[in-house]
Amino acid sequence: MMITKEEATTMTTRMPHDLSTTTDGAARPVAAIDEARLHELLGNAIADFGAALQAPLVVIGDKLGLYKALAASGPLTPAELAAQTQTAERYVREWLNAHAAGGYVEYHPGSGRYGLSPEQALLFADETSPAFLVGAFQMAVAAGRIEPKLVEAFTSGAGVGWHEHDAGVFHGVERFFRTGYQAHLVQSWIPALDGVEAKLRKGALVADVGCGHGASTILLAQAYSRSTFMGFDYHAPSVAAARRRAEAAGLSDRVRFAVASSKDYKGADYDLVATFDCLHDLGDPVGTAAHVRETLAADGTWLIVEPYAGDRVEDNLNPVGRAYYSGSTLICTPNSLSQEVGLALGAQAGEARLRQVVTSGGFSRFRRATETPFNLVLEARP
Repeated sequence: MMITKEEATTMTTRMPHDLSTTTDGAARPVAAIDEARLHELLGNAIADFGAALQAPLVVIGDKLGLYKALAASGPLTPAELAAQTQTAERYVREWLNAHAAGGYVEYHPGSGRYGLSPEQALLFADETSPAFLVGAFQMAVAAGRIEPKLVEAFTSGAGVGWHEHDAGVFHGVERFFRTGYQAHLVQSWIPALDGVEAKLRKGALVADVGCGHGASTILLAQAYSRSTFMGFDYHAPSVAAARRRAEAAGLSDRVRFAVASSKDYKGADYDLVATFDCLHDLGDPVGTAAHVRETLAADGTWLIVEPYAGDRVEDNLNPVGRAYYSGSTLICTPNSLSQEVGLALGAQAGEARLRQVVTSGGFSRFRRATETPFNLVLEARP
Protein backbone atom coordinates (compact mmCIF):
# COMPACT_ATOMS: atom_id res chain seq x y z
CA MET A 1 0.00 0.00 0.00
CA MET A 2 1.36 3.41 -0.97
CA ILE A 3 1.35 6.19 1.65
CA THR A 4 1.39 9.79 0.48
CA LYS A 5 3.45 12.50 2.16
CA GLU A 6 0.26 14.05 3.50
CA GLU A 7 -0.81 10.75 5.03
CA ALA A 8 2.62 10.22 6.57
CA THR A 9 2.55 13.70 8.07
CA THR A 10 -0.88 13.28 9.65
CA MET A 11 -1.03 9.58 10.46
CA THR A 12 0.06 10.15 14.07
CA THR A 13 -3.19 12.01 14.71
CA ARG A 14 -5.09 8.79 14.01
CA MET A 15 -3.27 6.88 16.74
CA PRO A 16 -4.56 6.67 20.32
CA HIS A 17 -2.21 8.65 22.53
CA ASP A 18 -4.12 8.70 25.82
CA LEU A 19 -3.83 5.05 26.88
CA SER A 20 -0.96 2.67 27.49
CA THR A 21 -0.91 -0.98 28.51
CA THR A 22 0.84 -2.42 31.56
CA THR A 23 2.55 -5.82 31.61
CA ASP A 24 -0.62 -7.44 32.99
CA GLY A 25 -2.73 -6.08 30.18
CA ALA A 26 -4.46 -3.36 32.18
CA ALA A 27 -4.95 0.02 30.58
CA ARG A 28 -3.43 3.05 32.23
CA PRO A 29 -3.68 6.72 31.34
CA VAL A 30 -0.60 8.50 30.00
CA ALA A 31 0.15 12.09 29.16
CA ALA A 32 -1.67 13.36 26.09
CA ILE A 33 0.45 13.99 23.00
CA ASP A 34 0.85 17.59 21.90
CA GLU A 35 0.45 17.20 18.14
CA ALA A 36 2.12 20.53 17.33
CA ARG A 37 5.18 19.67 19.40
CA LEU A 38 5.29 16.18 17.88
CA HIS A 39 5.31 17.53 14.35
CA GLU A 40 7.93 20.13 15.27
CA LEU A 41 10.12 17.36 16.66
CA LEU A 42 9.57 15.25 13.55
CA GLY A 43 10.60 18.21 11.41
CA ASN A 44 13.77 18.71 13.43
CA ALA A 45 14.59 15.02 13.23
CA ILE A 46 14.11 14.94 9.45
CA ALA A 47 16.37 17.99 9.14
CA ASP A 48 19.00 16.21 11.22
CA PHE A 49 18.58 13.05 9.13
CA GLY A 50 19.27 15.05 5.99
CA ALA A 51 22.22 16.78 7.63
CA ALA A 52 23.69 13.45 8.72
CA LEU A 53 23.50 12.17 5.16
CA GLN A 54 24.93 15.42 3.81
CA ALA A 55 28.03 15.24 6.05
CA PRO A 56 29.80 12.59 3.94
CA LEU A 57 28.80 14.52 0.82
CA VAL A 58 30.69 17.54 2.20
CA VAL A 59 33.77 15.38 2.72
CA ILE A 60 33.45 13.98 -0.82
CA GLY A 61 33.08 17.45 -2.31
CA ASP A 62 36.16 18.62 -0.45
CA LYS A 63 38.29 15.66 -1.52
CA LEU A 64 37.27 15.94 -5.17
CA GLY A 65 37.74 19.71 -5.37
CA LEU A 66 34.10 20.41 -6.22
CA TYR A 67 33.84 23.44 -3.92
CA LYS A 68 37.07 25.00 -5.10
CA ALA A 69 36.05 24.55 -8.74
CA LEU A 70 32.70 26.26 -8.13
CA ALA A 71 34.37 29.08 -6.22
CA ALA A 72 36.94 29.64 -8.95
CA SER A 73 34.65 29.39 -12.00
CA GLY A 74 31.31 30.74 -10.90
CA PRO A 75 28.04 28.93 -11.64
CA LEU A 76 28.45 25.70 -13.63
CA THR A 77 26.23 23.00 -15.02
CA PRO A 78 26.74 19.53 -13.57
CA ALA A 79 28.47 18.50 -16.80
CA GLU A 80 30.82 21.50 -16.67
CA LEU A 81 31.70 20.85 -13.02
CA ALA A 82 32.27 17.17 -13.73
CA ALA A 83 34.55 18.00 -16.66
CA GLN A 84 36.60 20.43 -14.57
CA THR A 85 37.03 17.97 -11.71
CA GLN A 86 37.32 14.77 -13.77
CA THR A 87 34.29 13.25 -12.11
CA ALA A 88 31.11 11.57 -13.35
CA GLU A 89 28.31 13.95 -14.30
CA ARG A 90 25.47 11.84 -12.88
CA TYR A 91 27.06 11.69 -9.42
CA VAL A 92 27.90 15.39 -9.51
CA ARG A 93 24.34 16.31 -10.48
CA GLU A 94 22.88 14.42 -7.52
CA TRP A 95 25.52 15.91 -5.19
CA LEU A 96 24.63 19.41 -6.39
CA ASN A 97 20.90 18.84 -5.89
CA ALA A 98 21.48 17.57 -2.35
CA HIS A 99 23.59 20.62 -1.61
CA ALA A 100 21.04 22.98 -3.16
CA ALA A 101 18.28 21.44 -1.04
CA GLY A 102 20.44 21.98 2.04
CA GLY A 103 21.29 25.58 1.16
CA TYR A 104 24.98 24.78 0.66
CA VAL A 105 25.01 25.77 -3.04
CA GLU A 106 22.74 28.03 -5.07
CA TYR A 107 20.69 26.69 -7.99
CA HIS A 108 19.85 28.95 -10.94
CA PRO A 109 16.76 27.46 -12.66
CA GLY A 110 17.00 29.65 -15.74
CA SER A 111 20.43 28.35 -16.74
CA GLY A 112 20.46 25.00 -14.94
CA ARG A 113 23.69 26.05 -13.25
CA TYR A 114 24.85 25.78 -9.65
CA GLY A 115 27.17 28.16 -7.83
CA LEU A 116 28.55 29.23 -4.47
CA SER A 117 27.56 32.51 -2.89
CA PRO A 118 30.42 34.44 -1.23
CA GLU A 119 29.17 33.19 2.13
CA GLN A 120 28.97 29.56 1.02
CA ALA A 121 32.49 29.83 -0.38
CA LEU A 122 33.78 30.95 3.02
CA LEU A 123 32.30 27.83 4.64
CA PHE A 124 33.36 25.26 2.07
CA ALA A 125 36.05 26.51 -0.31
CA ASP A 126 38.37 28.87 1.59
CA GLU A 127 40.56 27.16 4.20
CA THR A 128 41.87 30.53 5.40
CA SER A 129 38.36 31.68 6.32
CA PRO A 130 37.42 31.72 10.03
CA ALA A 131 34.06 30.26 8.92
CA PHE A 132 35.57 27.25 7.12
CA LEU A 133 33.69 24.20 8.42
CA VAL A 134 34.72 21.26 6.25
CA GLY A 135 37.00 19.96 9.00
CA ALA A 136 34.01 19.69 11.34
CA PHE A 137 32.16 17.50 8.84
CA GLN A 138 35.31 15.45 8.26
CA MET A 139 35.66 14.90 12.01
CA ALA A 140 31.99 13.96 12.41
CA VAL A 141 32.06 11.39 9.61
CA ALA A 142 35.29 9.83 10.85
CA ALA A 143 34.23 9.73 14.52
CA GLY A 144 31.31 7.46 13.68
CA ARG A 145 33.54 4.84 12.09
CA ILE A 146 34.34 3.26 15.47
CA GLU A 147 30.68 3.10 16.51
CA PRO A 148 30.89 -0.62 17.51
CA LYS A 149 33.77 0.16 19.86
CA LEU A 150 31.85 3.08 21.36
CA VAL A 151 28.75 0.92 21.87
CA GLU A 152 30.93 -1.51 23.80
CA ALA A 153 32.41 1.35 25.84
CA PHE A 154 28.94 2.64 26.72
CA THR A 155 28.15 -0.80 28.12
CA SER A 156 31.42 -1.45 29.95
CA GLY A 157 32.32 2.10 30.98
CA ALA A 158 35.80 1.62 29.51
CA GLY A 159 37.59 4.39 27.66
CA VAL A 160 38.49 4.73 23.98
CA GLY A 161 41.79 6.49 23.33
CA TRP A 162 42.35 9.27 20.82
CA HIS A 163 44.79 6.99 19.00
CA GLU A 164 42.04 4.39 18.47
CA HIS A 165 40.05 6.66 16.16
CA ASP A 166 40.05 6.73 12.39
CA ALA A 167 42.76 9.04 11.06
CA GLY A 168 40.06 11.30 9.63
CA VAL A 169 39.35 12.47 13.18
CA PHE A 170 42.90 13.76 13.60
CA HIS A 171 42.81 15.66 10.32
CA GLY A 172 39.26 16.93 10.77
CA VAL A 173 39.87 18.23 14.29
CA GLU A 174 43.00 20.05 13.16
CA ARG A 175 41.25 21.64 10.17
CA PHE A 176 38.24 22.67 12.27
CA PHE A 177 40.19 24.33 15.08
CA ARG A 178 42.93 25.78 12.85
CA THR A 179 40.50 28.28 11.33
CA GLY A 180 39.84 29.80 14.76
CA TYR A 181 43.55 29.89 15.58
CA GLN A 182 44.29 31.65 12.29
CA ALA A 183 41.64 34.26 13.00
CA HIS A 184 42.26 34.91 16.69
CA LEU A 185 45.44 33.46 18.19
CA VAL A 186 47.94 36.17 17.25
CA GLN A 187 45.39 38.91 16.59
CA SER A 188 43.54 38.84 19.92
CA TRP A 189 44.30 35.90 22.23
CA ILE A 190 47.99 36.57 22.80
CA PRO A 191 47.46 40.36 23.22
CA ALA A 192 44.80 39.60 25.85
CA LEU A 193 47.39 37.93 28.09
CA ASP A 194 49.28 40.03 30.63
CA GLY A 195 52.72 40.89 29.22
CA VAL A 196 53.02 37.79 27.04
CA GLU A 197 53.15 39.44 23.63
CA ALA A 198 56.11 41.60 24.66
CA LYS A 199 58.00 38.50 25.82
CA LEU A 200 57.29 36.68 22.57
CA ARG A 201 58.50 39.62 20.49
CA LYS A 202 61.68 39.86 22.55
CA GLY A 203 62.34 36.12 22.52
CA ALA A 204 60.56 33.57 24.72
CA LEU A 205 60.56 29.83 25.32
CA VAL A 206 57.15 28.29 24.59
CA ALA A 207 55.64 24.82 25.08
CA ASP A 208 52.53 23.83 23.13
CA VAL A 209 51.17 20.80 25.00
CA GLY A 210 48.76 18.54 23.10
CA CYS A 211 49.92 20.16 19.87
CA GLY A 212 48.42 17.64 17.45
CA HIS A 213 49.55 18.41 13.92
CA GLY A 214 51.24 21.60 15.10
CA ALA A 215 48.89 24.21 13.64
CA SER A 216 48.95 26.43 16.74
CA THR A 217 52.70 25.98 17.26
CA ILE A 218 53.52 26.95 13.70
CA LEU A 219 51.21 29.98 13.71
CA LEU A 220 52.92 31.27 16.84
CA ALA A 221 56.39 30.63 15.43
CA GLN A 222 55.56 32.47 12.22
CA ALA A 223 54.33 35.48 14.19
CA TYR A 224 57.16 35.65 16.73
CA SER A 225 60.45 35.07 14.98
CA ARG A 226 62.68 35.57 18.04
CA SER A 227 60.99 32.91 20.15
CA THR A 228 61.62 29.17 20.38
CA PHE A 229 58.82 26.61 20.44
CA MET A 230 58.42 23.03 21.64
CA GLY A 231 55.33 21.03 20.70
CA PHE A 232 54.37 17.91 22.66
CA ASP A 233 51.76 15.25 21.96
CA TYR A 234 51.42 11.62 23.03
CA HIS A 235 50.19 10.62 19.53
CA ALA A 236 53.30 9.74 17.50
CA PRO A 237 51.69 10.02 14.02
CA SER A 238 50.52 13.55 14.84
CA VAL A 239 53.99 14.52 16.02
CA ALA A 240 55.45 13.18 12.77
CA ALA A 241 52.95 15.25 10.79
CA ALA A 242 53.80 18.36 12.83
CA ARG A 243 57.50 17.89 12.13
CA ARG A 244 56.84 17.69 8.40
CA ARG A 245 54.77 20.84 8.48
CA ALA A 246 57.36 22.79 10.45
CA GLU A 247 60.05 21.73 8.00
CA ALA A 248 57.88 22.72 5.03
CA ALA A 249 57.33 26.13 6.65
CA GLY A 250 61.08 26.61 7.13
CA LEU A 251 60.79 26.68 10.92
CA SER A 252 62.81 23.63 11.96
CA ASP A 253 65.52 25.80 13.50
CA ARG A 254 63.10 27.27 16.08
CA VAL A 255 60.34 24.66 16.31
CA ARG A 256 60.74 21.15 17.71
CA PHE A 257 58.17 18.45 18.30
CA ALA A 258 58.42 15.46 20.63
CA VAL A 259 56.26 12.55 21.71
CA ALA A 260 55.32 13.15 25.35
CA SER A 261 52.25 13.26 27.56
CA SER A 262 50.96 16.34 29.30
CA LYS A 263 52.37 15.08 32.61
CA ASP A 264 55.90 14.15 31.52
CA TYR A 265 56.94 16.55 28.76
CA LYS A 266 60.49 17.84 29.17
CA GLY A 267 61.85 21.31 29.76
CA ALA A 268 61.77 24.06 32.35
CA ASP A 269 61.45 27.82 32.71
CA TYR A 270 58.94 28.13 29.89
CA ASP A 271 57.71 31.69 29.51
CA LEU A 272 54.47 30.40 28.02
CA VAL A 273 52.79 27.00 28.12
CA ALA A 274 49.71 26.62 25.94
CA THR A 275 47.03 23.94 25.80
CA PHE A 276 44.64 24.37 22.89
CA ASP A 277 41.28 22.59 23.09
CA CYS A 278 42.75 19.58 24.88
CA LEU A 279 42.71 20.03 28.67
CA HIS A 280 39.22 18.55 28.93
CA ASP A 281 40.38 15.47 26.95
CA LEU A 282 42.96 14.49 29.54
CA GLY A 283 42.49 11.77 32.12
CA ASP A 284 44.27 13.75 34.85
CA PRO A 285 43.96 17.47 34.08
CA VAL A 286 44.86 18.34 37.68
CA GLY A 287 48.10 16.39 37.31
CA THR A 288 48.71 18.21 34.05
CA ALA A 289 48.16 21.55 35.79
CA ALA A 290 50.72 20.59 38.43
CA HIS A 291 53.27 19.65 35.75
CA VAL A 292 52.65 22.89 33.85
CA ARG A 293 53.21 24.77 37.12
CA GLU A 294 56.54 22.96 37.64
CA THR A 295 57.80 23.69 34.13
CA LEU A 296 56.83 27.36 33.98
CA ALA A 297 59.22 30.19 34.73
CA ALA A 298 58.48 32.09 37.93
CA ASP A 299 56.68 34.79 35.94
CA GLY A 300 55.39 32.44 33.25
CA THR A 301 51.86 32.15 31.88
CA TRP A 302 49.64 29.21 31.04
CA LEU A 303 47.29 29.89 28.11
CA ILE A 304 44.28 27.57 28.21
CA VAL A 305 41.93 27.57 25.22
CA GLU A 306 38.82 25.44 25.71
CA PRO A 307 35.47 25.06 23.94
CA TYR A 308 33.04 27.78 24.92
CA ALA A 309 30.62 26.64 27.63
CA GLY A 310 28.56 27.96 30.50
CA ASP A 311 28.80 26.42 33.94
CA ARG A 312 25.31 24.89 33.92
CA VAL A 313 23.87 22.31 31.55
CA GLU A 314 20.99 24.63 30.69
CA ASP A 315 23.50 27.28 29.59
CA ASN A 316 24.74 24.96 26.85
CA LEU A 317 21.49 23.67 25.36
CA ASN A 318 21.98 25.48 22.06
CA PRO A 319 23.46 24.62 18.64
CA VAL A 320 27.08 25.20 19.73
CA GLY A 321 26.54 23.18 22.89
CA ARG A 322 24.92 20.37 20.92
CA ALA A 323 27.91 20.16 18.59
CA TYR A 324 30.37 20.12 21.48
CA TYR A 325 28.38 17.68 23.65
CA SER A 326 28.08 15.33 20.67
CA GLY A 327 31.78 15.52 19.82
CA SER A 328 32.58 15.06 23.48
CA THR A 329 30.46 11.92 23.67
CA LEU A 330 32.25 10.39 20.68
CA ILE A 331 35.81 11.61 21.25
CA CYS A 332 36.67 13.66 24.34
CA THR A 333 35.01 11.81 27.19
CA PRO A 334 36.05 8.33 25.95
CA ASN A 335 39.63 9.56 25.58
CA SER A 336 39.75 10.86 29.15
CA LEU A 337 38.23 7.64 30.47
CA SER A 338 40.97 5.65 28.71
CA GLN A 339 43.68 7.34 30.84
CA GLU A 340 44.65 7.27 34.47
CA VAL A 341 42.26 9.07 36.84
CA GLY A 342 39.71 9.46 34.01
CA LEU A 343 38.21 12.71 35.30
CA ALA A 344 36.25 13.10 32.05
CA LEU A 345 35.59 16.83 32.19
CA GLY A 346 33.96 16.76 28.78
CA ALA A 347 34.05 19.48 26.15
CA GLN A 348 31.45 21.57 28.00
CA ALA A 349 33.21 21.74 31.35
CA GLY A 350 32.68 25.48 31.84
CA GLU A 351 34.89 28.11 33.41
CA ALA A 352 34.13 27.31 37.07
CA ARG A 353 35.09 23.65 36.70
CA LEU A 354 38.24 24.57 34.78
CA ARG A 355 39.18 27.07 37.47
CA GLN A 356 38.88 24.31 40.07
CA VAL A 357 41.18 22.04 38.04
CA VAL A 358 43.80 24.75 37.49
CA THR A 359 43.92 26.01 41.05
CA SER A 360 44.04 22.45 42.37
CA GLY A 361 47.21 22.05 40.33
CA GLY A 362 48.93 24.89 42.17
CA PHE A 363 48.02 28.08 40.30
CA SER A 364 46.94 31.09 42.34
CA ARG A 365 45.78 33.39 39.54
CA PHE A 366 43.15 32.48 36.97
CA ARG A 367 41.00 34.65 34.73
CA ARG A 368 39.09 34.71 31.49
CA ALA A 369 41.30 36.73 29.16
CA THR A 370 38.88 36.82 26.23
CA GLU A 371 36.41 34.64 24.35
CA THR A 372 34.81 33.87 21.00
CA PRO A 373 31.47 32.16 20.29
CA PHE A 374 33.42 28.89 20.15
CA ASN A 375 36.25 29.41 22.67
CA LEU A 376 37.01 30.28 26.26
CA VAL A 377 40.49 31.83 26.45
CA LEU A 378 41.83 31.53 29.98
CA GLU A 379 45.02 32.77 31.63
CA ALA A 380 46.65 31.08 34.64
CA ARG A 381 49.72 32.26 36.50
CA PRO A 382 51.61 30.95 39.54
